Amino acid sequence: MEILREIGMIARVLDSISNIEFKEYDLTKGQYLYLVRIVENPGIIQEKLAELIKVDRTTTARAINKLEINGFIEKNDDQYNKKIKKLFPTEKGLTVYPFIKRENDYSNLVALSGFSESDVKTMFNLLHRVRKNVEKDWEYVKKGNKRIY
Repeated sequence: MEILREIGMIARVLDSISNIEFKEYDLTKGQYLYLVRIVENPGIIQEKLAELIKVDRTTTARAINKLEINGFIEKNDDQYNKKIKKLFPTEKGLTVYPFIKRENDYSNLVALSGFSESDVKTMFNLLHRVRKNVEKDWEYVKKGNKRIY
């Protein structure tokens, strides 16, 4: 069975829907993911945000810069270390967040329709385990190593 192919298709479909629906808010390609995590974790630093979303720092930096330019977030200096920039949502970011959250809740409802509560818990637990397995390789490769297959 091509489980990862199915997961990839699900992710791409939902990402495509979100990109179309969030266009009216000037949120482009996946920026909503970063905005949501910043709203949910005000004061997060770029490195932790990259780890949370599971992308590289360069991709995170580009998304953060676009969000800042478009007025969704702001960077503030850390009070102890001026090299550290903490990320916070602006009023504009906080205003858009409920719409993004509603879209996410709706997408979950649609995706999980017809599944029992037990099915959903089992699926969550299994996917969590899959993610943990894959994260080990991600960490390994991210450090410049090559997997042997």
